[in-house]
Formats: sequence, C-alpha cells, structure tokens
Amino acid sequence: MNIHFELYKVFYYVGKYLSFSQAAHELYISQSAVSQSIKALEEKLSTKLFFRHTKKVKLTSEGKLLFEHIEQAFNFIKAGERSLQQIHSLERGEVRIGASDTICKYYLLPFFKKFHELYPSIKIHVTNAPSPICTELLKKGSVDISIINLPFKKGNQELEYKEIKKIQDVFIAGENFKFLKEKKLSLKELENYPFLSLQKNSTTRSFFEDFIKKHHVSIVPEFELGSIDLLIELTKIGLGISFVMLDTIKEALEKQEIFILDIKEKPPERSIGLLINKKIPIPIATQKLIDLLFC
Repeated sequence: MNIHFELYKVFYYVGKYLSFSQAAHELYISQSAVSQSIKALEEKLSTKLFFRHTKKVKLTSEGKLLFEHIEQAFNFIKAGERSLQQIHSLERGEVRIGASDTICKYYLLPFFKKFHELYPSIKIHVTNAPSPICTELLKKGSVDISIINLPFKKGNQELEYKEIKKIQDVFIAGENFKFLKEKKLSLKELENYPFLSLQKNSTTRSFFEDFIKKHHVSIVPEFELGSIDLLIELTKIGLGISFVMLDTIKEALEKQEIFILDIKEKPPERSIGLLINKKIPIPIATQKLIDLLFC
C-alpha cells in the first residue's frame, strides 16, 4: 500500500488535537486541505478514522489503533531530529523525562540542579505520572527515558531497565497509634487498623498488594491517594497506617511526627531505575543526564 507520508502527518495532528482547525493551524494549511487529506487517507485505507459532529472530532476504534502507531513513528522521527541537532554542541536542546512526583522530589532534584549548572541552555521537560504510565510514554516515544520504581514488568524486549538505587518500604503511623510503638506486629494484625494507600495505578500499590498476598493478608484501604506527600500528611494526623518508601519520610521521622512500625514480615528491597527504549536514539543531552545518574 503506497500512501504519501503527508497524509499520515495530517492524520497525526488531527488525532493529537482532535480538531481540524487546530491541525490546520499547526501545519500552516487550510482547514479544507486538512479535511481533503483525511478523506483521501480514509479512502486509501478503506476505513473511517474519525467521527465528526459539528466542531467536535473523535477517533474511531480503527483510528485509535492507527494513531498509536503513527504517534510512535512521529515521536521516533522527532527524537532522531533532536539527536542530529545536538551532535555538535550542548548549547541548546531538551531532555524529556517520565517520572513520578515522588521520584522527582526525593531522588531526581539534585541531579536536575547539577545538570542545569553544567548545561544551562538545555531544557528539562518532565512528565509527571506513575511508573506504569511512564513506561507507556516511553513505549510511544513521548519521552527519551523514564525513571521508574521496580517491580518493572518485563515482556517488552524493546525496553531495557538499569538499576540506579535500592529502596526500602516501611509501615508508618502517627501519634494516634503510639500504643503500637514498642510492639512487634505481624502483618496479619494490620487488618485490624485503618489503612491509607496510594492509588491502584501506582507501582508501590501493586508491590504492596503482591507483598501482603504472599502472606495471606487482606487489607482494604480506607483512603486511596494519588500523592505520597498527602499520604504522609494524613498519616501524621492519625487517620491510619501507611506503606511508604523510607526515603520519603526522613524529615518527618526526625521531627518525630511519625514512627516506623516493627513488622515481623519485612518487605523485600526493590529499586529505582532507568528505563530506555532501545528503538529510540538517545539524544546527547539526555545521555549527559544519564551519565550523572550513574556517576
């Protein structure tokens, strides 16, 4: 099937913005030309790609499938262009990273500071999302690299994981539960207390559920939150017990706002690491950041 690349380019912009007028603006062509291109592509593919209702545009199921591939292709092309632009200098460019709020705040900030000192003209663009979503962003080429929590579910041979740092998870509580301070608890006993947790789309939540399942324990959280900082704050005021990374609570521990529960079944160590897509060329600026992470 011989289809001109320009038709896919128009399709990409309409699919990205779900707007014929916005696509026309981005491509510097008329809205009529956009409509004609989409019509030509649909005819060549014998497939309807968009639903059109007045000014609203939606991808059909076939359109969504095609867009996933076209989006990835465009991101790969952009990554290649950026690599070429940065061959001779590091005086301009951009580093695109996928990482959760927690990883950015408690791990990456010193590296961002150092990188900015070394390469002040290079922009750092961070997409904040849970680790599973950062993995998907990398697959699509929307970011150059992702910094994620393990466990990373292998299965995609295009992705490669490199461990950066070991992390330890702990159970914590506030002063409302001070009667548990000197007590050695079994994991099973935690079923008797209110529990706070991160949302289900997080790697930490999945890790926690796998851990308690192996010990035949069932804990249903009373609060599910999207932010580790909010989780810690609610633990401080005594709303329940939480499961968090040790690195995130050092300040609260020093101030004695919370304490670590002594649980017989210790969670295994896991790690924070770098995830790369072997199909995407890593721009020079991004490689410099990677070098800092492993130096």
